[in-house]
Amino acid sequence: MPRRPRLAAGDLTYHVLNRRAGRLPLFEKPADYAAFEKILAETVERTHLRIVTYCLMPNHWHLLLWPRREGELSEVLRWITVTHTQRWHAYHKTSGTGPVYQGRFKSFPVQTGEHFLAVARYVERNALRAKLVSRAEDWQWGSLWRRQRGDPTSTVWLSAWPIDRPRDWVARVNRPQTALELEALRTSVQRGRPFGEESWVRRLCRRCGLESTLRSPGRPKGA
Repeated sequence: MPRRPRLAAGDLTYHVLNRRAGRLPLFEKPADYAAFEKILAETVERTHLRIVTYCLMPNHWHLLLWPRREGELSEVLRWITVTHTQRWHAYHKTSGTGPVYQGRFKSFPVQTGEHFLAVARYVERNALRAKLVSRAEDWQWGSLWRRQRGDPTSTVWLSAWPIDRPRDWVARVNRPQTALELEALRTSVQRGRPFGEESWVRRLCRRCGLESTLRSPGRPKGA
């Protein structure tokens, strides 16, 4: 089956996700999480990629990125995953035992505005949704915790947002998302469908050849 086209246009924000192969643990102790955060910091130093929000979970991670140029997203994510895989195998002494990640990263572009806020909230409340903490800002391995600390050194590699961060942001993140909102976000995750207003989504899909992401999965009619 041919791969679905992947949009890599510059100056759009993207939600990016990848999981450990077999849904096995990717991060088991604080040093594992810290090692990946070190790679994110190195990425910013090397490429100046804008990392807007992120959340590291036991068997996967979420990033909300804001690349500046065409192709930057794929280039940088390739470096992140290859570097992490090499260091992970070296640390665990498991070289030659198979892949760390289940495959290519999943991504979808996000419209600036309320849809951006919905995705940022989805990313930063991941640990709370998984019941790993009672308050989203208590999860140490994410951008919300870093920004809430108020220590400039902890946020030096995090980017400013493309829109203003609401003053009640922490309270928003801690509020549950609706079932419809979660369903729409998960559809975008699974299909790479742009997340935004319907007219914006359709324009972007026509411009970038992503019409297949608008179709529901399953057998074609008459098959």
